[in-house]
Amino acid sequence: MKTVSICFVCLGNICRSPTAEAVMRAQVEAAGLSKRIFIDSAGTGDWHVGKAPDARAQQAGHARGYQLAPLRARQVSADDFRRFDLLLAMDEANVENLRRICPPALRDRVRLLLEFAPHLGHREVADPYFGGSEGFEAVLDQCEAACQGLLAHLQTQLAREDDDA
Repeated sequence: MKTVSICFVCLGNICRSPTAEAVMRAQVEAAGLSKRIFIDSAGTGDWHVGKAPDARAQQAGHARGYQLAPLRARQVSADDFRRFDLLLAMDEANVENLRRICPPALRDRVRLLLEFAPHLGHREVADPYFGGSEGFEAVLDQCEAACQGLLAHLQTQLAREDDDA
């Protein structure tokens, strides 16, 4: 049985990427695909390694039924480019950071998360770190929409691979 692995990436791995991880995890579980889609998150920076997500991200996520508290920040490693089929960055700056350290042959694995929600009209998930709670709500809205699009894409991909097997 084919599987796919996804890593969501932001700068510090305490706001946007763990939110996307928690949202995607819930959607994948609801779709019954937990054994086929592996999900993780990481940051391009090392400032918060080992720390839990930002309390405001946890609070906003908890209000919608997502569990961010168990997650811990980590930094992207060279091995991640081989380990993950997709590394989905929250913004262009993180795409550039990833592409700088990614082996050239694997650069097609680095994409923007919001490519999976073109109807939102945005390319980037805005960093809510220096703002108020409304920024964390906006991140959740964007992650929910993009993860729905991503899940639909992955379901199609997995079905096609199953048919080819």
